Amino acid sequence: MIAILFSILLWAIATALLLVAWRRRDGTAREALSRGWREFVWLLPRLTLGIIGAGFIARLLPEEAVSAYLGAESGWIGLMIATAAGALTPGGPVVGFSIAGAALKAGAGLPQVIGYVTAWSLLSFNRILVWELPIMARWFIGLRLMVSVPLPLIAGAIAMWVT
Repeated sequence: MIAILFSILLWAIATALLLVAWRRRDGTAREALSRGWREFVWLLPRLTLGIIGAGFIARLLPEEAVSAYLGAESGWIGLMIATAAGALTPGGPVVGFSIAGAALKAGAGLPQVIGYVTAWSLLSFNRILVWELPIMARWFIGLRLMVSVPLPLIAGAIAMWVT
């Protein structure tokens, strides 16, 4: 129900912005619609593949191994494994969240999945290689990593404490 209400809210905001752009009568609305359409066409196949791939991952993940290595009983070791897996997972939100959802369905513990998603968000090795190293100063990347590395473990520890 909340997802439906949130979707309605997003559509209402987009419609209001379109009306504001249209009232300017300077081509802003047409340009916005054109850009939005290009983004939609570019993103739709990736989302489709990601969602289908997530279905395969969810079905193919061995539940025994997931619950043994990443289950709630795996504790800190499972949290560290999930953190490493999150840091090594390439791709965008469709990939990261799909794997996290599949792991939950296969028996991974909530703290471990929180650690995975947090590591994927903050420590993506792929993003560091492809985006950060070519653009950012090495000292900055080092400082960012030094600050960020403990965060997935802290998030997982808080989830262990809360659940």
